[in-house]
Amino acid sequence: MRRFADLAEFAAAKGEHLGYSPWREVTQRRIDLFAAATDDHQWIHVDPGRAADGPFGGTIAHGYLTLSLVSAFMPEIFHVAGVSMGVNVGLNRVRFPAPVRTGARVRGGAELVDLKNSPAGKLSTVRVTVEVEGGKRPACVADTLSLYVP
Repeated sequence: MRRFADLAEFAAAKGEHLGYSPWREVTQRRIDLFAAATDDHQWIHVDPGRAADGPFGGTIAHGYLTLSLVSAFMPEIFHVAGVSMGVNVGLNRVRFPAPVRTGARVRGGAELVDLKNSPAGKLSTVRVTVEVEGGKRPACVADTLSLYVP
């Protein structure tokens, strides 16, 4: 994990890759729980028998499940000290170039794209790329927006 002493040190890392999270397996149980939480029970996610004959050869994670892991990856990749709080304020762009098959391992990598002044603190844009172990394309690329309040 990369640690920054304060927002000034974090700002100096603009344009840099900040590191990677540990690998995390995406199990069918995680997918089923996400389906239950979101009421998205599409067969490509929750029906292994039917999905075996589908376009992916088995079940896959929801794109939004993959995106939701970004919030777990970021604190595993970097930490900014000297702030009273960091708040997720949204996303600028999200893409899902490749599926995450059940049983695959994924990790996040982060790059500080921008850090600018905001009335309440500093607004960061961090590009998080979710990689699938052994995959050729990322599963998700998301430009996250976080407000850091000193």
